[in-house]
Amino acid sequence: MRVAVVAGPDPGHAFPAIALCLRFLAAGDEPVLFTGPRWFDAARDAGIGVRRLKGLAPRPADDDTDAGQRIHERAAHISTEILPDLGAMLPELVVSDVLTAGGGMAAERLGVPWVELSPHPLYLPSKALPPIGSGLAPGAGLRGRMRDGVLRTMTARDIRNGQRQREQAREGVGLPATDPGPAARLIATLPALEVPRPDWPDNTHVIGPLFWEPTEAILAPPSGDAPLVMVAPSTAHTGVAGMVETVLEALAGADVRVAISMLDTPPADLPPWATAGLGRQDELLMHASVVVGGGGHGLLAKSLSAAVPVVTVPGGGDQWELANRAVRQGSSLLVRPLTATAVRAAVLEILTTPRFATAAKQAAAGAQDVADPIALCHRVLDSVRTG
Repeated sequence: MRVAVVAGPDPGHAFPAIALCLRFLAAGDEPVLFTGPRWFDAARDAGIGVRRLKGLAPRPADDDTDAGQRIHERAAHISTEILPDLGAMLPELVVSDVLTAGGGMAAERLGVPWVELSPHPLYLPSKALPPIGSGLAPGAGLRGRMRDGVLRTMTARDIRNGQRQREQAREGVGLPATDPGPAARLIATLPALEVPRPDWPDNTHVIGPLFWEPTEAILAPPSGDAPLVMVAPSTAHTGVAGMVETVLEALAGADVRVAISMLDTPPADLPPWATAGLGRQDELLMHASVVVGGGGHGLLAKSLSAAVPVVTVPGGGDQWELANRAVRQGSSLLVRPLTATAVRAAVLEILTTPRFATAAKQAAAGAQDVADPIALCHRVLDSVRTG
């Protein structure tokens, strides 16, 4: 099967897309990744064909403060920009990241079936949940359900406005206003981070997290046998600033070692009990007792998959939602605002309280109960061929 996988260059979206491409390769399929050039060499080295995802740059008329315009109008523009390259590869199926909706629009314009990839839990609105992003658990009892209903009413206008923007964007590229949606949705998360809902879509499947390491280098932890704290600053532009410096201040004098995993240039003049740089996070997690991170889905799911509890310091975007879900699951403590005193207290509480590690192990065990994304994609294609 020739499959195009479309995802933006942000690590939280590009890495799961690369991981999915590798799954396609292992199954004998022919994936081509449309993304930013930052990851071209690594993808090619892994045997994945690559194409530039055109249309990502903001245009003079774009308003990036308007989320609906940013997602829908730019998606329509991206669909036009990539249409020649996408059509030239003659894909039988397109997998489009949930934030790169232009991939799905381009597939629809070509008459090719497409599947949506969400590298996080399902964020569609639900008639039974509080609005996504609130961080709230579903309300219990009459009062709780009333609270959720009021909150949904408060966000309904924005949802309707986003739907109108999507309709207008679709009509602007010659598509019907009504969006038929993807043939299937792949939800690449742990079941422990998902929330049950009575209106779960029939074509939506939890497939487990998709992990890819951007390096083969090993970041050696500091010597000694004290507990290892792995620190991973958020790669998202909405992440909390100053995490590395604050954590180092927080853990000075504590009986721990610190390994800071980061894509950017590591800080200079580290204390002897800390190390920093680019290295395989899966390797570090084999030795870590606790992780300090920003609450992005990639790190959170990777840590829990390795049965390592997390101190979460959420920034913007969906990090607040995810951080609260991990707290309710029992495998995390949430720190906000970021202070050295709060980080130190949270790290030491997790290290001395077994229930956090127990909850992380339970989250890891749930990863066995997921669907196979490759089989689902083949099923979509088979249904189109026989339909």
